Amino acid sequence: MDDEFARTHRTTASRDRGRMSYERATAYAVLDEAYHCHLGFTVTDDGTGVPEPRMLPTLHVRVGDTLYLHGSTGSRPLLAARTREGLPVCVTVTQLDGVVLARSQFHHSANYRSVVAHGRAHLVRDEEGKRRALAALVDKIAHGRAADSRPPTRKELAETAVLAVPLTEVSLKARVGGVIDDNEDLGLAHWAGVVPMRLTPGRPEPDAGVTVPVPAYLRPSRGPWLTAPTLRGDHVILEPLDMSHVDGLFAALDDEEVFRWLTQRRPRSASEMAGFVAEALHMADEGKRVPFVQRSSATGEVIGTTSYYGADEANRSVAIGYTILARPWWRTGVNTEAKLLLLRRAFEELGAVRVEWHTDLRNERSQRAIERLGAVREGVLRRQRRRDDGTWRDTVLYAMTDADWPEANDRLTARLSRVDHEVTAAAHAA
Repeated sequence: MDDEFARTHRTTASRDRGRMSYERATAYAVLDEAYHCHLGFTVTDDGTGVPEPRMLPTLHVRVGDTLYLHGSTGSRPLLAARTREGLPVCVTVTQLDGVVLARSQFHHSANYRSVVAHGRAHLVRDEEGKRRALAALVDKIAHGRAADSRPPTRKELAETAVLAVPLTEVSLKARVGGVIDDNEDLGLAHWAGVVPMRLTPGRPEPDAGVTVPVPAYLRPSRGPWLTAPTLRGDHVILEPLDMSHVDGLFAALDDEEVFRWLTQRRPRSASEMAGFVAEALHMADEGKRVPFVQRSSATGEVIGTTSYYGADEANRSVAIGYTILARPWWRTGVNTEAKLLLLRRAFEELGAVRVEWHTDLRNERSQRAIERLGAVREGVLRRQRRRDDGTWRDTVLYAMTDADWPEANDRLTARLSRVDHEVTAAAHAA
């Protein structure tokens, strides 16, 4: 494969030639980064017989030296592409990287990367080739999605058209850099500079009825300290919290006693629970919290939530909290194992040297539970946090260090073994 595309009369610029590039790898990188393109072609008007231009936005994917475009079998360009000669097309992709604000209006501009490909598009006719192209297109939308979704049926495949455009006549034009003002304008008292622009995905929003969690390939990469992996134990499974857990959490936590000592007000409806979960996810987006949902390992049902928060990678410390567990699982192995899973990840995978807990001074049950984990009470933070009702909470601070961890690990593991033995004995007795 040549490193550069051959220049043709259609790809040679008449101005700003310094911005042109014919490097194959650079052009392919822009095509691969962009999600959509514009397909240009001409059609003959049925009434006048005069050729008219058309431009259609569509999705694309590059596989090797071929660009595949998605379309409907009934569209005019797809019908024209059935011929032996194919359909003459021009495909364009533009990535806007920034807007350039100059002191003068004339020199305002944009930073961009734009690929233009000329060629003849042909319809992909063989079924297996079409399936491969569509799977590649779905995987481009979200890497790994083709294996995580139903493939098209024969009927759906027949209703879908795929155009193949060989990438042989291609050029790239780009602008980078800052403001280019005239010398006489440099002293003007106007702000000038570049405003970067980029396309970033938002938080996935599940469709109604979806109960499976957001797949890992749709979750943003925030680094290990701010990422919630799935942690599995014999009693509890911790998985990343998302909006699909709203109904399960509301059913499990619709209990005033569960929220008695928390600063958050108890959600009174599924919609309020949705707001409760959305707030946790918003804090996750800001890097303030790493929320998990808790599921029963035995039944798979949602039974609560817990989080890391206050992660400080530089100082190797993190806190565990925002723990809300349905009352039927109080004083079972669930809470002990959930904390053990979080502590093991913190000390053994993240390399933390300190893990903290914060709880209401009035919540003696929570304090005893934290102490049973092996954490040390370090003091009281007076009027440290505002409750939902506007009053102030005095917060007890607990911590466990990496020096405390080996003994705590042994003790908690032994306690879980006793719980397992008692559950097994009770099952045999029954």
